[in-house]
Amino acid sequence: MFYTVFRKVFSRIYYLALAAVLAGLVFAFATWLPNLKLINEIAFNSPASITEKIILLYSLLGSIQTNFSTVSAGYTIAIAVLFGINTALLAYYLRTGRAALSGSGATLSAGGSVGGLVSGVFGIGCAACGTFLFTSTLALFGAGGLLALLPFGGEEFGFLGVGLLAYSTYVTAKKITEPLVCEP
Repeated sequence: MFYTVFRKVFSRIYYLALAAVLAGLVFAFATWLPNLKLINEIAFNSPASITEKIILLYSLLGSIQTNFSTVSAGYTIAIAVLFGINTALLAYYLRTGRAALSGSGATLSAGGSVGGLVSGVFGIGCAACGTFLFTSTLALFGAGGLLALLPFGGEEFGFLGVGLLAYSTYVTAKKITEPLVCEP
C-alpha cells in the first residue's frame, strides 16, 4: 500500500519538493532552536554581511552532531522527514478532492500531524540542556523537576512525536488508497 501511494504522490515534482522543503524547514528550526539568542544577536546586532550571516545559519545546521545526543538527533531527523512526507500526502489528498467526499479523514490526519510536530518540538533538545523547549515551558509553572521523574528525561515527547506523525502518515496513505465511491 505505502509503495503505491508514495510512487503515486511523489512521482509529481510538486509534492516531492513540498515534502523536501518542509522537512528542511522543520530540521532547520529544530537545530536552530537551542541557538536562538546567538542567531538573534548575529542577525540584528552584528556588522557581518548578509553572506556571512547566511553562512553562519548554514553552519549551525551541523549542530545536530554536537548539540544533540544520538537518540535526540535521530528522532529530530525522523520528525522532520515524517512531517514533510505527511504534509505532502495531506496536500495531495486535499487537492484530489478526496477529503470532501470521504468525511473526516483529513481532520484526523491534520490533527495527528500537528500533534506530532508539537510533541516533537517539546522533545527537541541538546546534550547540554536536555529538552530545551519543554524545560523552559515547565519552568514557567515551577514544574522543572517533572523531567527527573520521566524515565528518558523528556525524550518521550520526541518518541511520541515520531509515533503520532507515523500514525498520521499511515492514516493519510490509507485514505488516499480508498475508493471514492462505496463498494457494492
